[in-house]
Amino acid sequence: MIALWILLGILVGAAVMFPVAVTYRKRTAEKEIGSAEEEAKRIINDSIKSAENKKREMLVEAKEEIHRSRTEYDKEVKDRRSELQKQERRLQQKEESLDRKLEQHERREEELSRRLASAASTQEEVNNLKKAQLEMLEKISAMTTEEAKDYLLKNVESEIRHETAMKIKEVQTQLKEEADETAREIIATAIQRCAADHTAESTISVVALPNDEMKGRIIGREGRNIRALETKTGVDLIIDDTPEAITLSSFDPVRREIARIALEKLIADGRIQPTHIDNMVDKARREVEQTIKQEGERATFETGVHGLHPELIKLLGRQKYRTSYGQNVLNHSIEVAHLSGLMAAELGEDVTIAKRAGLLHDLGKSVDHEMEGSHVALGVELAKKYKENAQVVHAIEAHHGDVEPQTIIACIVQAADAISASRPGARRENVENYVKRLEKLEALTGSFPGVDKAYAIQAGREVRIMVKPEEVTEDNMIILARDIAKRIENELEYPGQIKVNLIRETKAVEYAK
Repeated sequence: MIALWILLGILVGAAVMFPVAVTYRKRTAEKEIGSAEEEAKRIINDSIKSAENKKREMLVEAKEEIHRSRTEYDKEVKDRRSELQKQERRLQQKEESLDRKLEQHERREEELSRRLASAASTQEEVNNLKKAQLEMLEKISAMTTEEAKDYLLKNVESEIRHETAMKIKEVQTQLKEEADETAREIIATAIQRCAADHTAESTISVVALPNDEMKGRIIGREGRNIRALETKTGVDLIIDDTPEAITLSSFDPVRREIARIALEKLIADGRIQPTHIDNMVDKARREVEQTIKQEGERATFETGVHGLHPELIKLLGRQKYRTSYGQNVLNHSIEVAHLSGLMAAELGEDVTIAKRAGLLHDLGKSVDHEMEGSHVALGVELAKKYKENAQVVHAIEAHHGDVEPQTIIACIVQAADAISASRPGARRENVENYVKRLEKLEALTGSFPGVDKAYAIQAGREVRIMVKPEEVTEDNMIILARDIAKRIENELEYPGQIKVNLIRETKAVEYAK
C-alpha cells in the first residue's frame, strides 16, 4: 500500500509540474526568438551599411579608372595623330622627290633619243666613209679586201712569231741562269762532300804463274785439266806467249772471279787434276758467294740504307764483279747513293728514300748477263718483286730517261748517276763504240730540214750545227734547237748531257766594177 501511495504521489506531482515546465520552456523560447530577431536585424543593418560603403568605394574606383583610361586614350590618340602627320609630311616629300626624278628621267630619255638618232646618223656616215675608203684603198693598192686581210695577218703573224721567240729566249735564258747557278751550288757541294776513288777495271782477269812450266800442268795430258776447268767454271782460259801469266775471259764477272780464285788455289796447292779441280771450284764458289753477301752488307752499312730484302743485298754484292765502261758498278752505286742523299738534303727532300733509290738504281746490272732485257727494266722488275717503295721503283725506271721523271727523288738520282759516271777517270769507252756514238749523233742532227752540216765535238758532249740561213730564220732556230735536243734524248744513249749549238751565218757579197 505504501508503494502504491508513493507511485500515486509521483503521478500527481508530475501532472502538476508538467504545465509549469511547458510554460517555462515557452517563455524561454520566446525570449530566445526575440533576441535572435534583434540580432538578425542588427546583422542585416550592418550588412546594408557595409554594402553601401563598398558600393560607394567601387563607384569612386570606377570613376578614377574611367578618368585614367580616358587620359591614356587621349594621349595615345594625340601621339598617333602626331605620327600620322609626320608620315604624311614624309610621303609628301617622297612624292615631290619622285616627281622631280621622273621629270629628270623624262629629260634624259629625250636626250638619249636625240643622241641615238644622232649616233645612227653618224654611224651611217661612218659606214659610207668606210665603204668609200675601202673602195679607194682597193683602187690604190690593187688588192681586194680579203687579199689585204691576208697580207696584214701574215705581217701580224710574223711579228708575233718574232716576239714569241724573243720572249721564249729571254725567259729560257733567265731561268737557265738561275737554275744553272742553283744546280752548280748543289752539285758542287755534293761533289766536295763525296770524294771517291776511280779505278777503271778490266773485263778480263790475269792470273800470275810461278813459272812457264805451270802452263803445261794446267793444260794437262791432252788438255784434260784445262777442259775440266773451263767446263766447271764456264770461263775461257787463254794461254799464249805471255810469260808467267794466264788470261781468264768471260762475259760473266762472277764466273771469272770464281775461276781466278780456283786457279790460284790450284797453283798454290800444286795438285792439278780433274777431281781436285772440281773441289777447288766448289770452294771458290762458296768463297765468292760469301764475299758477295759481305759486300752487299758493306754497301748498305756504308750508305746507311737499312731494311733491304736479303736477296737485294746479295744482288748488290754481285755488282762488285760487274763493270760499266770500266767503272765498278758497286762503287758507282754507293757513290750515287751518297750524292743523292747530299743533294736531297740540300733540296729538303727525304734523304733516306734518296739514298735507297741511289743505291738500287743499277740493280738490274746484277742479272743482265743472265736474263733478257735492259738493266733498267730488270731493276724495276726486281724492285717490285721485293716490295720496294714506289718512289724507289720510279727512280730506277727514270734514271736513264726511259720514262719522264715524276718526282724530285727521280731527278736527284738521275743527276747523281750522271755525276758519278762523268767524273774524270770514272769510265772508259772503247774506240769503236765511241766512234759509232759520234757518227749516230752527227747523222741524227744532220737529218733535220735546214741543217747544212753537223759536227760532234768535245768527245760527244757538244754538237755544233750549221744551218742554211735561207731556210732557217733566227726565230725558228730556238724551236729547231729544242726539237733536236728532244730527238737526241729519245733516240740516243749517251753518258752525261749533250749541248746542242746552232750557228746561222748570213753573208752578203757584192762586186765593185
